[in-house]
Amino acid sequence: QVQLVESGGGLVQGGGSLRLSCAASGRTFSSYVMGWFRQAPGKEREFVATISRSGGSPYYADSVKGRFTISRDNAKNMVWLQMNSLKPEDTGVYYCAATTFIAALIKPDTSNFGSWGQGTQVTVSS
Repeated sequence: QVQLVESGGGLVQGGGSLRLSCAASGRTFSSYVMGWFRQAPGKEREFVATISRSGGSPYYADSVKGRFTISRDNAKNMVWLQMNSLKPEDTGVYYCAATTFIAALIKPDTSNFGSWGQGTQVTVSS
């Protein structure tokens, strides 16, 4: 399994931007579909974005499409989530996740991802 560590969360005003980072351990990082999920207080964890093993074919939740961008660098074992035009409803703990299940790219159920980071808090004020 791959180990994941997120960073980059914080407090930002509505309309602002944040860039989340996810550092992965292991030599087989390029074998994993990577994803970002988030969980607001009292709500279930929800899908935000996924990216294929090669870095192409990003897939986004409708709620973030056009505002968030997922990217990866396999040489650095890193995944990022650039978040622009942030809204208060984007507030939550953001988790990086990994899976070798290729179909998870477009079927991003949390149950399809076997490795998770500890999460990083994002708070967007109005």
